[in-house]
Amino acid sequence: MKEYKFKINGNEYTVEVAGIEDHIATVSVNGAQYEVEIEGLAVSPKPLTKTPKVVSTSTVPVTDDVPVRTARPEASATAGDVKSPLPGVILELSVKVGDSVKVGQRLLILEAMKMENNIDSDKEGVVKEIRVSKGDTVLEGDVLLTIG
Repeated sequence: MKEYKFKINGNEYTVEVAGIEDHIATVSVNGAQYEVEIEGLAVSPKPLTKTPKVVSTSTVPVTDDVPVRTARPEASATAGDVKSPLPGVILELSVKVGDSVKVGQRLLILEAMKMENNIDSDKEGVVKEIRVSKGDTVLEGDVLLTIG
């Protein structure tokens, strides 16, 4: 088992990779189990024998044996674009156009998979454009706002 530490938008994650079979990685992120699709991986195909149980410490009920797909980070088209890391609904905007933001400052709250996710700034600057409103549905990779 291989362990990695990531810092994404100011949040720290401990990721353990249990194994990879047929372009599916079995990983644990801060103790929660996931199956992650890997594109372009050159491995010999092997059938996945068992779907790991999703473990959660939240009060939201979790269904056993349901594969969970995690978001892939994508490179920004524009350096200041803040993109949605996964599909969801905008619950709250914490900034407005013209606001100065610092690294780690909450920009908005995105509800995805019945969980509230803080979307924090990974750069300092001024909010130049906001492309979403409260209640909007967004897809993974959609530009939410631009920081200049």
